[in-house]
Amino acid sequence: MKPNPHTETSTAPARPRFLLPIRVYYEDTDAGGVVYYANYLRFMERARTEWLRALGHEQRALMDEGIAFAARSVTAEYLKPARLDDELTVVSTIESLGRAQVVFLQRVERATELLVDAKIRIACFDPVRGKATAMPKAIYEQFKALL
Repeated sequence: MKPNPHTETSTAPARPRFLLPIRVYYEDTDAGGVVYYANYLRFMERARTEWLRALGHEQRALMDEGIAFAARSVTAEYLKPARLDDELTVVSTIESLGRAQVVFLQRVERATELLVDAKIRIACFDPVRGKATAMPKAIYEQFKALL
């Protein structure tokens, strides 16, 4: 696997993590200039998608192969607000992995401040049948190596 500038590893026992920078735009905010709570989930979705892309897997190609990923459950703690023009970072790690699901721990940070802390269970499914399916072996093995 080629190095990725958004993936960090350290000699500490911490797991590899993927970092996605996000700028808060006007469209992300409510009337008070604060990021609307659901938009944090969109930021996290982008981070997971970009991590998958960095691993060599495009969503469109996966869909063509009958593979899709969807959120099954989300637990989020909203700790501090982000505002218009803030520079944020979505930090993603993998907590656990099964053949048909993966659990991500995701954080949205502004510099060193934790704004949102979330745990998101993602299921792999066949979009035509609408049923769970095992994720492709290549993706499973790449995720497993990140644990």
